[in-house]
Amino acid sequence: MKTAYPAKVLIAWGEAIAGNTELRDWLTRNGYPELGIFTFALRNKPEARDWLMKNGHPHLMAIITGIEGDKRALDWLERNGMTVLKHVALTGDGSDEDFQWLMDHGHRELAVIGNKMHQVKRKMDEDFGDYHKMPKI
Repeated sequence: MKTAYPAKVLIAWGEAIAGNTELRDWLTRNGYPELGIFTFALRNKPEARDWLMKNGHPHLMAIITGIEGDKRALDWLERNGMTVLKHVALTGDGSDEDFQWLMDHGHRELAVIGNKMHQVKRKMDEDFGDYHKMPKI
């Protein structure tokens, strides 16, 4: 499981999460397919979620399901020595306390990424509840 990335890759990942498709595609083509595919998994694409699990990235899937309230995923991250990623997931779920923990412990890029994840999930929740954006039957 790859859990450490250069700062420029983390910045690109954050931008890809926010919707920059060029950076998403760059990540996918340049040795970081898991980060590019993560952007689809975050947006509830089943194939992307399956790909993460089948290709050795359960920690990335645990971040997503942790954001979605899965306590077992958060516990799994903690038990497997990925406390920082647990805080990323909780930041992605909107926790200001965990955002600050990341900042205080020198994980500024991950704090920003967690915040971007939260923005994406919040927008998805808003869209889901918007009658005008519901599919026509």
